[in-house]
Parts: sequence; C-alpha cells; structure tokens
Amino acid sequence: MEEIWTEKYRPRYLKDLAGQQHVVKRLESFVKNKSLPHCLFAGPAGVGKTTCALCIAQEFFGNSWKSNFLELNASDERGIDTIRVKVKDFARTMPIGGSFKIIYLDEADSLTKDAQHALRRTMESYAATCRFILACNYSSKIIPPIQSRTVIFRFHPLGKEDMENCLKKIAKEEKLKADDGSYKAILHVAEGDMRKAINILQTSAALDGKITEKEVFAATSHADPERVKRMLSLAIEGKFKEARKELTSLLFEESLAGEDVIKEIYSQTVKLDIDDKKKLQLIEKIGEYEFRLTEGSNAQIQLEALLAQMALAGKN
Repeated sequence: MEEIWTEKYRPRYLKDLAGQQHVVKRLESFVKNKSLPHCLFAGPAGVGKTTCALCIAQEFFGNSWKSNFLELNASDERGIDTIRVKVKDFARTMPIGGSFKIIYLDEADSLTKDAQHALRRTMESYAATCRFILACNYSSKIIPPIQSRTVIFRFHPLGKEDMENCLKKIAKEEKLKADDGSYKAILHVAEGDMRKAINILQTSAALDGKITEKEVFAATSHADPERVKRMLSLAIEGKFKEARKELTSLLFEESLAGEDVIKEIYSQTVKLDIDDKKKLQLIEKIGEYEFRLTEGSNAQIQLEALLAQMALAGKN
C-alpha cells in the first residue's frame, strides 16, 4: 500500500480527537495554562494515546515540536541502558523555543523494574527541563513510585458512532464506495480500536469495486457473525448435521482458525435469546473448549464436540 492511512488522517489538535473528550478536556486546561505535569496514559491499543501525545507537543511547540519531542517504544528498548543513555541525553539539553521538552515512552509497561526505578530518578532530576508522558495498556504494571509522580489519564475503547464518523470521513476523502453493512462489519471486528478499523478499511479498499460486509470479513479472516449465529441456532435446535456442515465450511472453505471461530461463537452465544441458566452452561463449555484449543488440540474435533454440547443443552 502506498501510504498508511492511520498516519495520514492523524489529528493535529486535541479538539479533533474523537471519543476521548473526558481526557481532552483536562489536557486542554494544561495547554491553555502553558504547564504540563508528568502524565500516564493508560488504555487499550488504538484508542488515541500516541496521537494525544503528538497533539500536545504540536500545540505547545508549534512547528518546532519535533526538536522538543522524543518518542521511544519501550517494548523495543526496555532495558536500563535506554533510560541512562537516550532519555538522559535528551532530557539534560535545554528546550528550543519553550520552557520544557516532552519525552513520550510508548508501551511503558514493558520496561523492566530496574529501568522503571531508573526512570523514577530521571523524572525527578530533570523535571525543570523535561516532562514525561508514559503510555501503557496496563497501569498496574507501572511501579507505584512512578504512578505517584504522574497524573493518570484513562483512555477507553472508542464508541461505534465516533468510529463510524471517522471512517466515513476517510471514505469520502479517498472516494471509496462502501455500504452501511461494511461499516458495521469493520466496527464489529475492530472492537473499539480505531487504528485497526482504519487499517481494515484500507485493506478492503485495495480490492476493486464497492466495499461490502463480505469483503471486510474476507480481508480480515474473521468469522461472519450471521453464519456463526445460524450454526449455533441449528445446534441448539438439535440439527447437529447441518450445524457441523456449517462449521466445516467455516474451517476449510473460509480457512478460518479454530480460535477465530470460537471467539465469534462466544460473542454470538451471549446474544442468543435462550434461558439465562442454559446460556451460563454454554459459556462455561466455551471456556473449556477454548482452553483446549490454546493447548494445541485439533480444532475440528473440539469445535464439533462443542456443537454436540450445545445440541444436548438444547435438547434438555
């Protein structure tokens, strides 16, 4: 692909960040007052943590933001030497056209404990010339001394309405033909991850013609929810042969992995219009068979056994 749309359509200002207004409102007050504490951005992937940090840098420093902003991915450079060398060398130099610099550490929960303790001392020593923004998926993996030195901002998965508006804006700019079913499919697969949603849209757009729901599921190798729902309904009604035939089609004709199928089975089981007690029993069985799959068991045998359990539950 010629360009990555996630970079091309990245917002430049905090006000343009969709779906995280509870975070943006607090950060805008810091930008307005020309002050910024050390920050900890916690939340799932693809919800705007890195974009938010870049927007802050551009609002503080304008066109010179690249000279005052250092971005490191802690999962690549997670040792104590990174903190002692790269971070300290950048932090000890004076900012250009501003009162402080910004160091952004992505995936900070991947830093070793020793590196985090070294970072704590660095945050104290260079607080006059440097601000740290740490981003992580799990804030519990950040040591308490660092958490106490930062203001914590919790990002949540983006809402479907915000994501759909962004996707339609991109589709309009790129002159794509996409129906409503395709947007629904993208949002279902992305699960609140905007970066993933944009990449799915770009992958689907690489195919000629109109983007449809079927093309989205084909491009992402994701089980079609309607087909899985039909398979489950057949199993619960006692029509095991028909349900098994649908499963075989998903595994061999669609070339889906067993883990992908059982994940969608869980999603559809939660939505089934059946007795709650029976639904609890089915979810317990799904968890058991999902564990067997992760341990390396044969996907076809395990999923057929799960369908058999559902057929027995429906019969009872």
